[in-house]
Amino acid sequence: MNAGQLAALIAAAFFAVGVCATVYVLAKLARLITAATSMVTSYQAGADDLLQRTRAAVERADDQLARTSALADGVDEVAASMSELSEQVAAVAGTARLIASGLGAPVLRLAAAGHGVRRAMAIRRTGRPVAELRADGGTAQVRPLPDRALADRALSDRALADRALADQTLAGRALADRARR
Repeated sequence: MNAGQLAALIAAAFFAVGVCATVYVLAKLARLITAATSMVTSYQAGADDLLQRTRAAVERADDQLARTSALADGVDEVAASMSELSEQVAAVAGTARLIASGLGAPVLRLAAAGHGVRRAMAIRRTGRPVAELRADGGTAQVRPLPDRALADRALSDRALADRALADQTLAGRALADRARR
């Protein structure tokens, strides 16, 4: 054996050892890749389950937001209606205050005076005291007062009419005072 053959033998031995080491490393690498693949597969299954639960949660949140949006729209409509109603009430209240302050007292006084005049005229026509007048088909019903009947009969027709008018005027003023409060 000469030196060239010995060098080829040594090189072949080192080449064989290198190939064995490479096969061993590749076998270990294959096992590592298999373990990594199974681990990635299990993580992928867990991730799929997590994604499904996340989708379900997002869909529930979307449904709740839709319901909340519908409720918010309803509340906005109610608020708009209440605002409009408040404006209408304010307008009506201003008109009512105007009527009560400007027309209320004079109208009540006029009504009381009209009632007093009507009662005084009925007393003058009948000559006896009147408790209540009712308009039934254009005729007035006259009823005597039981407690004041004797005292009123002693008065003259004119004094009785004046007394009835004064009573009605006082009653009208009392009503007008109550209306102003």
